Amino acid sequence: MESRTSHLKEARYELVEIPEPMGPVTVTVDRRKVLDHAYSEDDFGSWYFQDSPFGGPVGHPLVLANDLLFLFYEKYDGNTAQGLHTHEHLTFHSPVRVGETVTIEGGYTQKYERRGQGYVVLEAEARGADGRLLVRHTGREIMRTVAGEITGQNRTAGDVRSRTVLGTVDTTVPALGRARLDAPARAALPRRTTVFTQDQMSVFSWAGRGYANVHTAPEKAAASGLDRTIVQAQQTGFIIANLIDVFGKAFLTSGELDLRFVSPAFAGDELTAGGAVAGVTGDRLELEVWVDKADGTRTALGWASAQVDNDPERPTRLV
Repeated sequence: MESRTSHLKEARYELVEIPEPMGPVTVTVDRRKVLDHAYSEDDFGSWYFQDSPFGGPVGHPLVLANDLLFLFYEKYDGNTAQGLHTHEHLTFHSPVRVGETVTIEGGYTQKYERRGQGYVVLEAEARGADGRLLVRHTGREIMRTVAGEITGQNRTAGDVRSRTVLGTVDTTVPALGRARLDAPARAALPRRTTVFTQDQMSVFSWAGRGYANVHTAPEKAAASGLDRTIVQAQQTGFIIANLIDVFGKAFLTSGELDLRFVSPAFAGDELTAGGAVAGVTGDRLELEVWVDKADGTRTALGWASAQVDNDPERPTRLV
């Protein structure tokens, strides 16, 4: 019997077709999936295991992140991938109920070359069992590269930007605890610090499903010229934990995160998430967000926003 991978393409930029639809695939967000995600992010919030403002437990906003990001595994052999994720844009529309089976569909929509690297754009969305939109994802990735040759470089240098992350806070105004429309400009967001272990990274990046890459396998990282494995989009979930503390349930129904990965974070690095108030647009509070290593190196930065409501409820930490 032929293996499943015998029908898959090697993950090479040259083989990407535009457009290249993928899916639909179905995923059940059961308790095990919620537990695995909570462990990988060290985010055991009460809304994900007990009651929530939506009636019963719901999945973390990022619980479907890799189902969206790895949709290309439906057509490509994930064990041949050598890409680096450079940009993640997510919009959140409705929480997924624990136990719900969702449908994911999308595909490659762009490919282009820049500074000698081949980039691809994957767009995907997840919908609930009743057809409601849960989350939309747009990811940019360097499809085929030797990671060690470009890590540490600013891969977004020279990109056209409509806005810039200032990356500063005003220490003369009070830090922002809860979202409000009269928040002072540059007020600091809450800060949280963590260290992602290799075990957490392996769970997050599906090593248990047989995928070996620069996130899960030290030998793959070494072959790419790296000393250690690279933290994947766990940084995204780390930032979102802060955003839920700021916005509450509104982030699960109106949240947006536009994040760029500008320098690598490795297994064992101490990472601190922070940010600042950028402004207000209508009923939405606009923020800058970022992640820094202990030595001050900024690994990710971008923008986030959500509608502001007056609901004081927030998830409590169970572990």
